[in-house]
Amino acid sequence: MTKKIFHIDEPVILRLGSLADELGIEAYVVGGYVRDRILGGESKDVDVMVIGDPVQFSRMVARALGATGFVEFEKFRTAQMTVDDVKVEIVGARKESYDSGSRKPHVREATLEEDLSRRDFTINAMAIGINRTGEKGSSFGRLVDPFGGMQALSKGLIDTPLEPSETFSEDPLRIMRALRFACRFEFSLSARVLDAVVKMKDRLAIVSQERITDEFMKILSASRPSIGLKLMQDAGVMRIVFPEISEMPGVEQRQDHHHKDVFLHTLSVVDHLSEISDNVWLRFAGLVHDIAKPDTKKFVEGIGWTFHGHDEIGARRMKKLFQRLRLPMDRLPYVEKLVRLHLRPMALAVEGVTDSAVRRLLFEAGNDFDDLMKLCRADITSRNKRLAAEYTGNYDAVEERAKVVEEKDRIRNWRPPVNGEEIMAVFDLKPGKDVGLLKKAVENAVLDGSIPNEHDAAIEYLRQNKAKILSE
Repeated sequence: MTKKIFHIDEPVILRLGSLADELGIEAYVVGGYVRDRILGGESKDVDVMVIGDPVQFSRMVARALGATGFVEFEKFRTAQMTVDDVKVEIVGARKESYDSGSRKPHVREATLEEDLSRRDFTINAMAIGINRTGEKGSSFGRLVDPFGGMQALSKGLIDTPLEPSETFSEDPLRIMRALRFACRFEFSLSARVLDAVVKMKDRLAIVSQERITDEFMKILSASRPSIGLKLMQDAGVMRIVFPEISEMPGVEQRQDHHHKDVFLHTLSVVDHLSEISDNVWLRFAGLVHDIAKPDTKKFVEGIGWTFHGHDEIGARRMKKLFQRLRLPMDRLPYVEKLVRLHLRPMALAVEGVTDSAVRRLLFEAGNDFDDLMKLCRADITSRNKRLAAEYTGNYDAVEERAKVVEEKDRIRNWRPPVNGEEIMAVFDLKPGKDVGLLKKAVENAVLDGSIPNEHDAAIEYLRQNKAKILSE
């Protein structure tokens, strides 16, 4: 066990240590704070573990430090609060046991080492003392590392304090957490952890979908999501969590356009997006933009593999996918839109970058046009440098034309220059099909460039063309 001493000067931790000394309570900062401190990072979350009853200490801390948001879970020997913008969780050292079909723990009091042994990974099973006085003398700044967490950090390894099968059996969500930490820190799984993940992945069935999805989205939020996504696929976890993605490997594409394999192509797209944006929903759109390719795959002589309609079919699948994964439904329209439109800019460039076509694309993409173009550019994964440069040039042409059209027509957040109520009033119509036809005609006339995006021009257009529009 290492005897390394850390210099601690965070005001909140110093005050927590002083209060622990006053009560004669043995206390430590544990978990993520210690890990991140060793890695040279900072944390706004502080977990404090006390030996003995944490209830009295938690209440004293809340009063003495003017904490806000105090919440106590006496049954689980924990309390949460915020002190000077720092989230503080105080826990009593504890053992946990689980029934085989549940994630709800049975909690009992424990020693420091017993508590650390029940933690998920060795990199999270370290503690630093914060007492300056006590029966054992000062422990302030002293690292407690009984399971080799420091060594695991130096080796870039995710391992467990106990046998991985025991760790994962108690809490199967740790399977996802192992993959997430490996992705976040770009670490490897130890051989025994990887073996346990492969063998025990079906235990994820007892974990709520919300918690699984939360871990999955954290993988997608990492600097290089492909690390976690590939680990999920290789370990068989993707088949359980996101079966549509698990079907992508082995689906061939035209070699000149993309990576040969749809799964590897998708990983590249997501990583490219991660380099330019922290928007996890843009990354999610990149992950699912080709989700319908396995079902639309067709070989055409002289061309190779084609995937006609995969954009529209993929977009239509998003609602059920969001529902199954328990994703926030307010993000559904954004993802649907990007999946549905991700081929349009290239088709537009090939067919000709006309003002009318650009105007329609801006209208359909709206405020998400810039993100759509980011997805399109990330979708260029061809190893053919000439072809990649050609695609980039095509997208440059689309974006340049879009700027001109947008400045001229103000179309990105376009609303019809006349609404249904005004059409009814001007033309003495009642609510019904005819009003919808006239509104649509104005929309098409503006998007085609036949009339300017102006109220008076729209009314005049309808006066001149009303009979023809309603007779067609």
